[in-house]
Amino acid sequence: METTRRGFLSAATLSTVGLVAAATSIGSLIPDEANAAIPAVPKPGSAKQEELEDFVYDIENGSEGFVNSGGRAKEATVEEFPVSQSIAGVSMHLNPGAFREMHWHSIAAEWAYILEGKVRTTVITPDGTTSTDDFERGDIWYFPKGHGHMLQCLGDKPCHFLLGFDNGHFSEFGTFSITDWVSHVSPEIMARNTGLPASFFAALPKKELYIGTGKIATDPRPKNINPAIPFSNSSHKFRLEKDGVFQEFKGGSLKKVSSLEFPIQTTITSMRMDIEPGAIRELHWHPNADEWQYVMSGKGNLSIFGSHGRVKTMPYNKGMVGFIKQGYGHYIENNGTETLKLIILFNSPVYQELSLNDWLSSNPPQLVADHFGMTLEQASSLINHKTGIY
Repeated sequence: METTRRGFLSAATLSTVGLVAAATSIGSLIPDEANAAIPAVPKPGSAKQEELEDFVYDIENGSEGFVNSGGRAKEATVEEFPVSQSIAGVSMHLNPGAFREMHWHSIAAEWAYILEGKVRTTVITPDGTTSTDDFERGDIWYFPKGHGHMLQCLGDKPCHFLLGFDNGHFSEFGTFSITDWVSHVSPEIMARNTGLPASFFAALPKKELYIGTGKIATDPRPKNINPAIPFSNSSHKFRLEKDGVFQEFKGGSLKKVSSLEFPIQTTITSMRMDIEPGAIRELHWHPNADEWQYVMSGKGNLSIFGSHGRVKTMPYNKGMVGFIKQGYGHYIENNGTETLKLIILFNSPVYQELSLNDWLSSNPPQLVADHFGMTLEQASSLINHKTGIY
Protein backbone atom coordinates (compact mmCIF):
# COMPACT_ATOMS: atom_id res chain seq x y z
CA MET A 1 0.00 0.00 0.00
CA GLU A 2 2.97 2.29 0.53
CA THR A 3 4.70 1.44 -2.74
CA THR A 4 5.50 4.34 -5.05
CA ARG A 5 4.79 4.57 -8.75
CA ARG A 6 7.63 6.84 -9.78
CA GLY A 7 8.81 4.43 -12.46
CA PHE A 8 5.57 4.59 -14.41
CA LEU A 9 6.12 8.04 -15.90
CA SER A 10 9.82 7.48 -16.53
CA ALA A 11 9.21 4.27 -18.44
CA ALA A 12 6.41 5.78 -20.48
CA THR A 13 8.50 8.84 -21.29
CA LEU A 14 11.53 6.81 -22.36
CA SER A 15 9.36 4.57 -24.52
CA THR A 16 7.81 7.57 -26.22
CA VAL A 17 11.20 9.15 -26.87
CA GLY A 18 12.43 5.90 -28.38
CA LEU A 19 9.43 5.60 -30.69
CA VAL A 20 9.74 9.19 -31.84
CA ALA A 21 13.45 8.78 -32.50
CA ALA A 22 12.86 5.57 -34.45
CA ALA A 23 10.09 7.14 -36.52
CA THR A 24 12.29 10.15 -37.32
CA SER A 25 15.16 7.91 -38.38
CA ILE A 26 13.00 5.77 -40.66
CA GLY A 27 11.33 8.80 -42.20
CA SER A 28 14.66 10.43 -43.05
CA LEU A 29 16.05 7.29 -44.72
CA ILE A 30 13.03 5.89 -46.58
CA PRO A 31 10.30 8.53 -46.58
CA ASP A 32 8.01 6.75 -49.05
CA GLU A 33 7.89 3.52 -47.08
CA ALA A 34 7.58 5.35 -43.76
CA ASN A 35 4.78 7.56 -44.99
CA ALA A 36 2.93 4.57 -46.40
CA ALA A 37 2.89 3.01 -42.92
CA ILE A 38 1.28 6.05 -41.29
CA PRO A 39 -2.53 5.68 -41.10
CA ALA A 40 -4.43 8.28 -43.07
CA VAL A 41 -6.73 10.71 -41.30
CA PRO A 42 -10.31 9.40 -41.65
CA LYS A 43 -12.40 11.24 -44.20
CA PRO A 44 -16.02 12.21 -43.56
CA GLY A 45 -18.22 9.17 -44.11
CA SER A 46 -15.31 6.69 -43.91
CA ALA A 47 -15.07 3.74 -41.52
CA LYS A 48 -15.58 4.49 -37.84
CA GLN A 49 -12.61 5.10 -35.59
CA GLU A 50 -12.05 3.12 -32.41
CA GLU A 51 -14.77 3.53 -29.83
CA LEU A 52 -14.34 6.05 -27.06
CA GLU A 53 -12.42 4.70 -24.07
CA ASP A 54 -14.08 4.49 -20.66
CA PHE A 55 -14.25 7.90 -18.99
CA VAL A 56 -15.78 7.03 -15.59
CA TYR A 57 -13.89 5.48 -12.64
CA ASP A 58 -14.95 4.53 -9.09
CA ILE A 59 -12.27 6.27 -7.03
CA GLU A 60 -13.72 5.18 -3.68
CA ASN A 61 -13.93 1.45 -4.52
CA GLY A 62 -11.60 0.98 -7.48
CA SER A 63 -8.36 0.25 -5.59
CA GLU A 64 -7.03 -0.82 -2.22
CA GLY A 65 -5.29 2.50 -1.63
CA PHE A 66 -3.56 3.35 1.65
CA VAL A 67 -5.05 2.58 5.08
CA ASN A 68 -3.67 2.90 8.61
CA SER A 69 -4.94 3.98 12.03
CA GLY A 70 -4.68 7.65 11.07
CA GLY A 71 -6.78 7.53 7.92
CA ARG A 72 -6.97 6.33 4.35
CA ALA A 73 -6.43 7.54 0.78
CA LYS A 74 -7.70 6.36 -2.61
CA GLU A 75 -6.33 7.81 -5.84
CA ALA A 76 -7.15 8.02 -9.54
CA THR A 77 -4.05 8.52 -11.68
CA VAL A 78 -3.39 7.32 -15.24
CA GLU A 79 -2.51 3.94 -13.73
CA GLU A 80 -6.08 3.46 -12.47
CA PHE A 81 -7.86 5.83 -14.89
CA PRO A 82 -5.89 5.92 -18.18
CA VAL A 83 -8.03 8.52 -19.97
CA SER A 84 -7.25 11.17 -17.31
CA GLN A 85 -3.83 12.18 -18.59
CA SER A 86 -3.89 15.78 -17.32
CA ILE A 87 -5.57 15.57 -13.89
CA ALA A 88 -5.18 13.13 -11.00
CA GLY A 89 -7.35 12.94 -7.90
CA VAL A 90 -7.22 11.59 -4.34
CA SER A 91 -10.01 11.03 -1.82
CA MET A 92 -8.44 11.32 1.65
CA HIS A 93 -9.87 10.71 5.14
CA LEU A 94 -8.03 11.72 8.32
CA ASN A 95 -9.07 10.74 11.85
CA PRO A 96 -8.81 13.13 14.83
CA GLY A 97 -5.16 13.64 15.74
CA ALA A 98 -3.98 12.45 12.31
CA PHE A 99 -1.96 14.38 9.74
CA ARG A 100 -0.68 13.94 6.20
CA GLU A 101 2.98 14.48 6.90
CA MET A 102 5.09 17.40 5.63
CA HIS A 103 5.81 16.86 1.92
CA TRP A 104 6.00 18.44 -1.51
CA HIS A 105 5.14 17.49 -5.11
CA SER A 106 7.75 17.84 -7.82
CA ILE A 107 5.51 17.54 -10.89
CA ALA A 108 2.10 18.86 -9.85
CA ALA A 109 0.29 21.62 -8.00
CA GLU A 110 -2.24 20.56 -5.36
CA TRP A 111 -5.88 21.69 -5.13
CA ALA A 112 -8.35 20.53 -2.49
CA TYR A 113 -12.03 20.77 -1.53
CA ILE A 114 -13.25 20.01 2.01
CA LEU A 115 -16.14 17.53 1.94
CA GLU A 116 -16.52 16.94 5.69
CA GLY A 117 -14.88 18.14 8.89
CA LYS A 118 -12.07 20.65 9.33
CA VAL A 119 -8.47 20.71 8.14
CA ARG A 120 -5.43 22.77 9.14
CA THR A 121 -2.63 23.29 6.62
CA THR A 122 0.87 24.72 6.76
CA VAL A 123 2.89 25.76 3.70
CA ILE A 124 6.29 27.31 3.05
CA THR A 125 6.91 29.25 -0.16
CA PRO A 126 10.12 29.86 -2.15
CA ASP A 127 10.37 33.44 -0.87
CA GLY A 128 10.81 32.05 2.65
CA THR A 129 7.39 33.05 3.95
CA THR A 130 4.92 30.68 5.62
CA SER A 131 1.20 30.30 6.14
CA THR A 132 -1.05 28.32 8.50
CA ASP A 133 -4.74 28.19 7.57
CA ASP A 134 -7.88 26.43 8.80
CA PHE A 135 -10.45 25.05 6.35
CA GLU A 136 -14.01 23.80 6.72
CA ARG A 137 -16.63 22.28 4.45
CA GLY A 138 -16.84 24.06 1.08
CA ASP A 139 -13.39 25.70 1.31
CA ILE A 140 -10.57 25.04 -1.16
CA TRP A 141 -6.79 25.39 -1.04
CA TYR A 142 -4.14 25.56 -3.73
CA PHE A 143 -0.42 24.88 -3.27
CA PRO A 144 1.81 25.55 -6.31
CA LYS A 145 4.16 22.83 -7.50
CA GLY A 146 7.13 22.28 -5.18
CA HIS A 147 5.78 24.21 -2.17
CA GLY A 148 6.28 22.28 1.08
CA HIS A 149 3.05 21.69 3.01
CA MET A 150 1.21 19.58 5.61
CA LEU A 151 -2.47 18.62 6.13
CA GLN A 152 -3.90 17.99 9.62
CA CYS A 153 -7.33 16.95 10.87
CA LEU A 154 -8.60 19.80 13.05
CA GLY A 155 -10.77 19.05 16.09
CA ASP A 156 -12.26 15.85 17.48
CA LYS A 157 -14.20 14.75 14.37
CA PRO A 158 -12.83 13.01 11.23
CA CYS A 159 -12.35 14.97 8.02
CA HIS A 160 -12.72 14.04 4.35
CA PHE A 161 -11.33 16.07 1.47
CA LEU A 162 -10.79 15.70 -2.26
CA LEU A 163 -7.36 16.47 -3.71
CA GLY A 164 -6.77 17.40 -7.35
CA PHE A 165 -3.43 17.57 -9.17
CA ASP A 166 -2.70 19.20 -12.52
CA ASN A 167 -0.87 16.15 -13.88
CA GLY A 168 -2.56 12.79 -14.44
CA HIS A 169 0.76 10.94 -14.05
CA PHE A 170 1.15 12.20 -10.51
CA SER A 171 0.75 9.68 -7.69
CA GLU A 172 0.04 10.81 -4.14
CA PHE A 173 2.00 7.75 -3.02
CA GLY A 174 5.11 9.02 -4.81
CA THR A 175 5.48 12.43 -3.20
CA PHE A 176 8.57 13.79 -1.46
CA SER A 177 7.90 13.21 2.25
CA ILE A 178 10.00 14.60 5.09
CA THR A 179 10.26 11.33 7.06
CA ASP A 180 11.26 9.42 3.93
CA TRP A 181 14.11 11.85 3.28
CA VAL A 182 15.37 12.32 6.83
CA SER A 183 15.31 8.60 7.66
CA HIS A 184 17.46 7.77 4.62
CA VAL A 185 20.22 10.34 5.22
CA SER A 186 23.10 9.28 7.48
CA PRO A 187 22.57 10.18 11.16
CA GLU A 188 25.88 12.07 11.16
CA ILE A 189 24.81 14.34 8.30
CA MET A 190 21.41 14.93 9.90
CA ALA A 191 23.11 15.83 13.18
CA ARG A 192 25.30 18.39 11.41
CA ASN A 193 22.26 19.74 9.53
CA THR A 194 19.91 20.15 12.53
CA GLY A 195 22.02 20.24 15.70
CA LEU A 196 20.14 17.25 17.14
CA PRO A 197 22.21 14.20 18.26
CA ALA A 198 23.03 11.53 15.69
CA SER A 199 21.59 8.89 18.04
CA PHE A 200 18.12 10.37 17.56
CA PHE A 201 18.23 9.92 13.78
CA ALA A 202 19.81 6.47 14.02
CA ALA A 203 16.73 5.25 15.89
CA LEU A 204 14.20 6.47 13.30
CA PRO A 205 12.23 3.89 11.23
CA LYS A 206 13.66 3.63 7.73
CA LYS A 207 10.41 4.29 5.93
CA GLU A 208 7.91 6.98 4.97
CA LEU A 209 5.27 7.89 7.56
CA TYR A 210 2.72 9.22 5.00
CA ILE A 211 -0.22 9.54 7.44
CA GLY A 212 0.80 9.94 11.08
CA THR A 213 -1.00 10.41 14.39
CA GLY A 214 -0.41 12.80 17.28
CA LYS A 215 -2.25 15.10 19.62
CA ILE A 216 -5.60 16.44 18.45
CA ALA A 217 -5.19 19.84 16.81
CA THR A 218 -7.32 22.56 18.42
CA ASP A 219 -7.90 26.30 18.15
CA PRO A 220 -6.26 28.76 18.27
CA ARG A 221 -3.67 28.24 15.57
CA PRO A 222 -0.27 27.66 17.22
CA LYS A 223 2.85 29.70 16.55
CA ASN A 224 5.71 28.26 14.50
CA ILE A 225 8.96 27.06 16.07
CA ASN A 226 10.47 30.27 14.73
CA PRO A 227 7.75 32.95 15.03
CA ALA A 228 10.04 35.45 13.29
CA ILE A 229 9.51 33.80 9.88
CA PRO A 230 7.13 36.17 8.04
CA PHE A 231 3.67 35.09 6.93
CA SER A 232 2.95 34.80 3.22
CA ASN A 233 1.10 37.61 1.45
CA SER A 234 -0.37 35.08 -1.03
CA SER A 235 -3.66 33.55 0.07
CA HIS A 236 -3.78 29.77 -0.32
CA LYS A 237 -7.41 29.65 0.82
CA PHE A 238 -10.68 30.41 -0.97
CA ARG A 239 -14.23 29.85 0.30
CA LEU A 240 -15.78 28.38 -2.83
CA GLU A 241 -19.27 27.76 -1.42
CA LYS A 242 -19.41 31.26 0.06
CA ASP A 243 -17.49 33.43 -2.41
CA GLY A 244 -17.51 31.53 -5.73
CA VAL A 245 -19.00 33.17 -8.83
CA PHE A 246 -22.64 32.07 -8.64
CA GLN A 247 -24.97 31.25 -11.54
CA GLU A 248 -28.52 29.95 -11.15
CA PHE A 249 -30.53 28.16 -13.83
CA LYS A 250 -33.96 26.58 -14.12
CA GLY A 251 -32.56 23.10 -13.45
CA GLY A 252 -29.66 23.81 -11.10
CA SER A 253 -26.81 26.12 -10.18
CA LEU A 254 -23.03 26.43 -10.07
CA LYS A 255 -20.29 28.22 -8.18
CA LYS A 256 -16.99 28.79 -9.96
CA VAL A 257 -13.54 30.14 -9.09
CA SER A 258 -10.70 30.78 -11.54
CA SER A 259 -7.40 32.62 -11.24
CA LEU A 260 -9.36 35.85 -11.67
CA GLU A 261 -10.91 35.40 -8.22
CA PHE A 262 -8.16 33.25 -6.64
CA PRO A 263 -4.84 34.48 -8.13
CA ILE A 264 -2.61 31.72 -6.75
CA GLN A 265 -4.73 29.07 -8.55
CA THR A 266 -2.72 29.45 -11.75
CA THR A 267 -3.22 26.03 -13.36
CA ILE A 268 -6.78 25.08 -12.41
CA THR A 269 -10.34 26.42 -12.50
CA SER A 270 -12.71 24.74 -10.06
CA MET A 271 -16.48 24.53 -9.83
CA ARG A 272 -19.31 23.18 -7.70
CA MET A 273 -22.39 22.23 -9.74
CA ASP A 274 -25.89 21.08 -8.75
CA ILE A 275 -28.20 19.44 -11.31
CA GLU A 276 -31.77 18.84 -10.14
CA PRO A 277 -33.67 15.57 -10.82
CA GLY A 278 -34.75 15.33 -14.47
CA ALA A 279 -32.52 18.23 -15.58
CA ILE A 280 -29.56 18.20 -17.96
CA ARG A 281 -26.36 20.21 -18.17
CA GLU A 282 -26.74 21.28 -21.80
CA LEU A 283 -24.60 20.06 -24.71
CA HIS A 284 -21.34 22.03 -24.75
CA TRP A 285 -17.56 21.78 -24.96
CA HIS A 286 -14.46 23.49 -23.53
CA PRO A 287 -11.93 24.74 -26.10
CA ASN A 288 -9.12 25.34 -23.60
CA ALA A 289 -9.22 22.58 -20.98
CA ASP A 290 -9.88 18.98 -20.00
CA GLU A 291 -12.65 18.46 -17.45
CA TRP A 292 -12.45 16.22 -14.35
CA GLN A 293 -15.54 15.53 -12.21
CA TYR A 294 -16.19 13.99 -8.79
CA VAL A 295 -19.72 12.96 -7.80
CA MET A 296 -20.52 14.15 -4.27
CA SER A 297 -24.07 12.76 -4.27
CA GLY A 298 -26.84 11.65 -6.61
CA LYS A 299 -26.53 9.79 -9.88
CA GLY A 300 -26.64 10.56 -13.57
CA ASN A 301 -25.40 9.86 -17.08
CA LEU A 302 -22.33 11.46 -18.61
CA SER A 303 -22.38 11.43 -22.42
CA ILE A 304 -19.42 12.35 -24.67
CA PHE A 305 -19.13 13.04 -28.40
CA GLY A 306 -15.65 12.35 -29.81
CA SER A 307 -16.15 13.07 -33.57
CA HIS A 308 -16.68 10.62 -36.47
CA GLY A 309 -19.90 9.19 -35.03
CA ARG A 310 -18.32 8.29 -31.69
CA VAL A 311 -20.79 8.89 -28.88
CA LYS A 312 -20.70 7.06 -25.55
CA THR A 313 -22.84 7.37 -22.42
CA MET A 314 -21.75 6.06 -19.03
CA PRO A 315 -23.65 6.12 -15.71
CA TYR A 316 -22.02 7.37 -12.54
CA ASN A 317 -22.95 7.99 -8.91
CA LYS A 318 -21.56 9.02 -5.54
CA GLY A 319 -17.81 8.52 -5.16
CA MET A 320 -17.10 8.14 -8.88
CA VAL A 321 -15.09 10.41 -11.19
CA GLY A 322 -15.49 11.31 -14.85
CA PHE A 323 -13.10 12.81 -17.39
CA ILE A 324 -13.75 14.69 -20.65
CA LYS A 325 -10.91 15.50 -23.01
CA GLN A 326 -10.42 19.08 -24.18
CA GLY A 327 -12.74 19.95 -27.06
CA TYR A 328 -14.97 16.87 -26.74
CA GLY A 329 -18.70 17.62 -26.76
CA HIS A 330 -20.62 16.40 -23.71
CA TYR A 331 -23.67 16.72 -21.49
CA ILE A 332 -24.81 15.47 -18.07
CA GLU A 333 -28.26 14.13 -17.25
CA ASN A 334 -29.64 13.70 -13.73
CA ASN A 335 -31.75 10.55 -14.02
CA GLY A 336 -32.13 10.05 -10.28
CA THR A 337 -34.46 11.33 -7.56
CA GLU A 338 -32.01 13.57 -5.68
CA THR A 339 -29.80 16.50 -6.63
CA LEU A 340 -26.69 15.47 -8.57
CA LYS A 341 -23.83 17.34 -6.84
CA LEU A 342 -20.50 17.58 -8.66
CA ILE A 343 -17.04 18.97 -7.99
CA ILE A 344 -15.39 19.87 -11.30
CA LEU A 345 -11.81 20.77 -12.23
CA PHE A 346 -10.47 22.24 -15.47
CA ASN A 347 -6.73 22.29 -16.20
CA SER A 348 -6.70 25.99 -17.11
CA PRO A 349 -6.52 29.15 -14.97
CA VAL A 350 -9.47 30.64 -16.89
CA TYR A 351 -12.85 29.16 -17.78
CA GLN A 352 -14.07 28.84 -21.37
CA GLU A 353 -17.21 27.16 -22.68
CA LEU A 354 -19.02 26.90 -25.99
CA SER A 355 -22.70 25.93 -25.89
CA LEU A 356 -24.46 24.07 -28.69
CA ASN A 357 -27.59 26.18 -28.14
CA ASP A 358 -25.64 29.45 -28.24
CA TRP A 359 -23.82 28.28 -31.37
CA LEU A 360 -27.04 27.49 -33.20
CA SER A 361 -28.55 30.85 -32.22
CA SER A 362 -25.43 32.66 -33.44
CA ASN A 363 -26.11 31.69 -37.07
CA PRO A 364 -28.70 32.93 -39.61
CA PRO A 365 -31.96 30.91 -39.42
CA GLN A 366 -31.88 29.82 -43.07
CA LEU A 367 -28.37 28.42 -42.66
CA VAL A 368 -29.40 26.39 -39.62
CA ALA A 369 -32.58 25.23 -41.40
CA ASP A 370 -30.52 24.02 -44.36
CA HIS A 371 -28.22 22.00 -42.06
CA PHE A 372 -31.03 19.91 -40.61
CA GLY A 373 -33.89 20.21 -43.09
CA MET A 374 -36.04 22.12 -40.61
CA THR A 375 -38.39 25.01 -41.32
CA LEU A 376 -37.46 28.64 -40.80
CA GLU A 377 -39.97 28.76 -37.97
CA GLN A 378 -38.27 25.86 -36.22
CA ALA A 379 -34.85 27.47 -36.65
CA SER A 380 -36.08 30.83 -35.37
CA SER A 381 -37.65 29.21 -32.31
CA LEU A 382 -34.23 28.11 -31.02
CA ILE A 383 -33.77 31.58 -29.51
CA ASN A 384 -36.47 30.80 -26.95
CA HIS A 385 -34.71 27.77 -25.48
CA LYS A 386 -33.00 28.03 -22.10
CA THR A 387 -29.26 27.36 -21.77
CA GLY A 388 -27.04 26.17 -18.95
CA ILE A 389 -28.86 23.64 -16.71
CA TYR A 390 -32.54 23.07 -17.48
